[in-house]
Amino acid sequence: MTAERAMSGPRSGERDEVLRVLGSFRRELLIVGIFSMVANLLMLAPTLYMLQVYDRVLASQSELTLLALSLITLFLFAVMAFAEWMRSRVLVAAGVRLDEQLSTRVFNASFEVQLAQSGRAQSRAFNDLIQLRQFLTGNGIFAFFDTPWVPVYVAVLFILHPWLGWMAVVFALVQGALTAWGHWYGGGLAESAQRSAGEANAFLQNKLRNSEVIEAMGMMGHLQRRWQQRASVAVDLAGQAQTRTHRVTAVSKFVRYSQQSLALGLGALLVIDGQLSPGAMIAANVLTTRALAPLDMLVGVWRGFVIARDALARLRGLLGQFPPRVAPEAPARFTGAVETRNLSATAMGRAKPILEGVSLALRPGTVTVVLGPSGSGKSTLARAMLGIWPKVSGEVLLDGVPVADWPRGQLGPQLGYLPQDVELFEGSIAENIARFAELDAVAVVKAARTTGLHETILRFPKGYDTPIGEAGGMLSGGQRQRLGLARAVYGEPALVVLDEPNANLDDVGEAALARTVGELRDLGKSVLLITHRPGIVMAADQLVVLQDGRVALAGPRDEVLARLRAPQTEPVRIPAPAA
Repeated sequence: MTAERAMSGPRSGERDEVLRVLGSFRRELLIVGIFSMVANLLMLAPTLYMLQVYDRVLASQSELTLLALSLITLFLFAVMAFAEWMRSRVLVAAGVRLDEQLSTRVFNASFEVQLAQSGRAQSRAFNDLIQLRQFLTGNGIFAFFDTPWVPVYVAVLFILHPWLGWMAVVFALVQGALTAWGHWYGGGLAESAQRSAGEANAFLQNKLRNSEVIEAMGMMGHLQRRWQQRASVAVDLAGQAQTRTHRVTAVSKFVRYSQQSLALGLGALLVIDGQLSPGAMIAANVLTTRALAPLDMLVGVWRGFVIARDALARLRGLLGQFPPRVAPEAPARFTGAVETRNLSATAMGRAKPILEGVSLALRPGTVTVVLGPSGSGKSTLARAMLGIWPKVSGEVLLDGVPVADWPRGQLGPQLGYLPQDVELFEGSIAENIARFAELDAVAVVKAARTTGLHETILRFPKGYDTPIGEAGGMLSGGQRQRLGLARAVYGEPALVVLDEPNANLDDVGEAALARTVGELRDLGKSVLLITHRPGIVMAADQLVVLQDGRVALAGPRDEVLARLRAPQTEPVRIPAPAA
């Protein structure tokens, strides 16, 4: 089993899942096609009405004939409006169903691509889904349904007079060439402008998250200049793209107005020569405009079509890369026994492995503390044990079962994890502790008491119901860390992984952490604790020292501490923790 596959779990699914979903809308597209046929055929009603009024009613001066023609035409207009409304309604309903069928898959795949790239990916999958849905339910799709009827209108013009038909053919070719030219002339530049604007906005948003640091150290001016450089490139590209778009639009207007006027002029010439009636002249002008309207619309919506096409390609690639997971048969409840065998981990853009050949064992009811300098692979080891590091080889076994074979929905509640950068979510204190699952008030209070946070929470305005704001913005660093610790131990998980849990804690918080670790050990849980601070080391049953991604020392606490303090020919470059 490959590294990535081993960590991502068994999967199945067709690569063209999006096309399969779109194919399920054949019935809706057929209905839209039928209503488009009705609407486009009835577009001939104004032409026929003009012909009858100019050539028959005015000649016979029959008011009854005029009334009958007018009522019939109004009825046909009502049917045409109904057909237009129905096809719009069918497409809107199809768009809603498309979103229902793909939104969950897109959410899961977006989450997985973030996980696979350690949060560095900027997924635009939901924006792609919105672009695709909006195009399929907007005016752009109508242009594609109406364009096949252009030959019908042109054929009617040929019936009126061949010259009118040939003129319509010439202008149709011009419109087609104009569409292709517009795509070639401005499409690439518009895409570059959009990409540059996105990069400038992402740069700005990333910096706004650290506004306090920027303000405190006077970095705003420097960052503003860097942002301005990116923004200026985006604005310049956008200006060039808009200039080209305006040129295409101007040429399109010239062609459209020229077609209307020349159609009327040609009709007048044919009337003068006696080859066409005045009614047919007016009708031919209207019919020519109608015949070329879908092509004219294509010029306007072509850019939207290209965007939707690219969005479709990206969605197909994303869902093909991350097919639906097949839930494996659930193993028995996890007891907390963890073993790594020859575990190695790599990262994108890094030739040297972060971890190399790490073999460890964690037993239930024990505390394992991992020491090592920065960059030795401690946090990567924690993530690999939890099955959330994307590029690994070797094995991570939970109760002897590969971590990939555990259904994530079943395994997750049995794991507790406190990362270095504590990520909290908008909601109440209780919701964050309960991991946004259905609230179990007893378990929430128990987790808070275990971590010594209960009394602190009661001092908040609304107690456990106090909203913490986006990313826990209303809490101090120590409070966020202790709240993250309470979330990690919620539900008494079998394995608790704590990455620098005391980085922001004061003496009271560190004492509460030591009590928490002791309680977890007494409950028979496995605890993996990564730290640089010596105070918590004495809570360990075994110590592991990592250096350059390898296990330098490992064993019972006192034995490893003795070896760290003893003089060595090639000393391990790890500061000896205080006793």
